[in-house]
Amino acid sequence: MQLTRILAIRHGETAWNRDTRIQGHIDIPLNERGLWQARRAADALRDEPIAAVYSSDLARAHATAQAIAAVRGLPVHTHAGLRERHFGRFEGKTWNEIETGWPDEALAWRKRVPDFAPEGGENLLTLRERIATTVHELAARHPGEQVVMVAHGGVLDVLYRLATGQDIQAPRTWTLDNAGINRLLWTPEGLSLVGWADIGHLQDDADAPLDESTT
Repeated sequence: MQLTRILAIRHGETAWNRDTRIQGHIDIPLNERGLWQARRAADALRDEPIAAVYSSDLARAHATAQAIAAVRGLPVHTHAGLRERHFGRFEGKTWNEIETGWPDEALAWRKRVPDFAPEGGENLLTLRERIATTVHELAARHPGEQVVMVAHGGVLDVLYRLATGQDIQAPRTWTLDNAGINRLLWTPEGLSLVGWADIGHLQDDADAPLDESTT
C-alpha cells in the first residue's frame, strides 16, 4: 500500500497571534519569538528523514519552513492550497472587534456553521475541500517517504478533523500550537493520526525572545 508520513507544522508566532488579530490571507511576518520557535522546530527535526518541505506561500509559514529546510539543504516548495482560511472582512480585526462589529456573524463563526463565510471570505466546507485536495496531491508524490507541510491553525484544524473523523462543527478539544509538530499518515484512502501537538522542543523557553511590539 502507498503511504506517506506527514509532519504537519503550524507557523511560528506572529505579533497578530499575540493580539488575537485575524490574519487569514494577510501576509504577517514572524515575530522574534516565532523565529526562535522555527529554529527550535528545525533542530527537533534535524535527524528525521525528510524527502521534501512544503509550505503555504504566506510569509509566516514560509519562514518557518525555510528554517526546517535549511538544516538539510532542501528547497521549500510553496503551495497556495496550504494557505490559512480566507476570513474576508474579519481579517485585520481582533476577536473583540468582530464580536462588537458583527455580532450575528461572530455567533455563526463561533458555532462553526459550515456554510457561513465572512463577507469576501471562505466557508468551512470550501476550506475542508481545499485542504483535503492539496494534501492528497502533495502526499501522493512521496509514497514510502516523509514530508513536512508547514501551514496555519485553520489548516491544521482541518487535518486533525480529517484524520480522526471529527465533524466539521464538533467543538475543538485539541491544541494548534505555534511550531508544534504533528504526525499524520496518508494513504489513498485518507489520513490517520499518529501523534499531535508535540511541543517538547519549545518547553525550555527561558531564552525565547519576546516580540518587541508587545513590550
